[in-house]
Amino acid sequence: MEKNSRLKYQNLVIDKQFLIDLAKAKMPFGKYKDRYLIDLPEYYLVWYQNKGFPKGKLGLQLQQVYELKMNGLEHLIRNIQKNF
Repeated sequence: MEKNSRLKYQNLVIDKQFLIDLAKAKMPFGKYKDRYLIDLPEYYLVWYQNKGFPKGKLGLQLQQVYELKMNGLEHLIRNIQKNF
C-alpha cells in the first residue's frame, strides 16, 4: 500500500471513530444534561453558533451536530446509534 493511500485510510478510520463517538456523546451539563448531542434542540445549537462553541472536544462535537442538523443529515448519526 502506498504511503498516501495509507494516510487516507488512517484518516477515514479516525473520521469513522469521530462519528461513532459523536453518536454516543451526551451533553455533560446544563438544562440538557445527559441528552444525546444529536437530540439537542436546533435553537440551542444556533445559540452556540452565535455565542461561540466551547473549546475542546465538546465544542467540536457541538459544531458538527450543528452542521449536520443545518444540512438535514442527523439521520446519519441516528443510523450509527442503532448500529454501533
